[in-house]
Amino acid sequence: MAIIKPFKAYRPKKEIADQLASFPYDVLNSDEARELAKGNECSFLRINKPEIDLPKEMNVYDEKVYFKGKENLDAFIAKGWLQQDEKPFLYVYAQRMGKHFQKGIVACSSIDDYFNNVIKKHEYTRPVKEQDRIDHMYTAGAHLGPVFLAYKPLKQIDQLIEEWTSKHQAENKFTSSDGIEHITWLIDDETTIKQLTSIFESQVKNTYVADGHHRSAASAKVGQRLREENPNYSGHEDFNYFLSVLFPADQLMIIDYNRVVKDLLPDVSTDEFLTALISNFTVQPVDGQVRPSVPGEFGLYIDKQWYRLTADQSILTSLDPVDSLDISILSNYVIDPLLGIADQRTDNRIDFVGGIRGLNELERRVDSGEMKLAFAVPSVTMDQLIRVADSGNVMPPKSTWFEPKLRSGLFVNKFK
Repeated sequence: MAIIKPFKAYRPKKEIADQLASFPYDVLNSDEARELAKGNECSFLRINKPEIDLPKEMNVYDEKVYFKGKENLDAFIAKGWLQQDEKPFLYVYAQRMGKHFQKGIVACSSIDDYFNNVIKKHEYTRPVKEQDRIDHMYTAGAHLGPVFLAYKPLKQIDQLIEEWTSKHQAENKFTSSDGIEHITWLIDDETTIKQLTSIFESQVKNTYVADGHHRSAASAKVGQRLREENPNYSGHEDFNYFLSVLFPADQLMIIDYNRVVKDLLPDVSTDEFLTALISNFTVQPVDGQVRPSVPGEFGLYIDKQWYRLTADQSILTSLDPVDSLDISILSNYVIDPLLGIADQRTDNRIDFVGGIRGLNELERRVDSGEMKLAFAVPSVTMDQLIRVADSGNVMPPKSTWFEPKLRSGLFVNKFK
């Protein structure tokens, strides 16, 4: 069963919460982060992407970058921009994006649950990116960005959260530059805290990493490292847990995560590639963009032309939770055999474009000559994600893009 615990969060001074909160580190490159933080000394990007305060030519994995992050974190605390609560509390974090609304519990989750697979995963991590988070986290001595976790819905939890948020004033409420509303509440009642932690421990069998596989893996390994450095640890220290926001799965929204590919195989023309597709797909040229709307349908953009690819029924029969995914069908019947990309995690001929950037971004990447072709892919559902995780398998890389993204800086958990 899932263990969550209250913690003494560092939170932004209320007057600057909207200025301090930032996009998560992994949705921006260094140049984008530098531009967003320009003129804003209290942007959390100075902690989460501290290379923006160092010379541009510096390697983002240089230890000086991690030390700069710690220096900036210490400065934010010293200036009172981040202030620690006096007691361990739980919190609520809600987001509104258009008509979509989600409301989760901010708590610390157990690294033992991570190691024991109570916290289930659906993606592999990339070693370089995982090590980057380990170095950043260990040097700062803090969990700087929350892991986005989901759980199968429970009415008791929904009712407790709804009752609390309806009767108590929000701590923060602001709309970020991308139009998303962010609202946070403090749960400072010991009875309510005990009710919530007890329900998780007795009724929530598993939680699921929705977004933050690298953060959760790094948190667990940093915790393990600190256990080795502190052999007399009790298990109650903050390094035995990691910062998380837990949402009921039925409130979450996954959008498409598309692909762009640099080139076709040597000596293969566009016409030959399209002909090869016909063995497993109906290929139909269309005017305008193709946004897949049903399982087994894909958009292909190549040579300034969109095509609708519809998978033959013969390849849609798998009951396997991974092989039945649309992205698996595209991988198994197109990306690997026809484009020669066997490992999408490591092959630099393929890149991934979150659906939030729109289909225009696919056209731009191809029309610029940077890429040869692009695929628009149907979005994965939460039910599919849970089926894959429960089966002990993983999805192909970059299968899920959750929106809205959790902001970093609204909650920080220091562990050393």
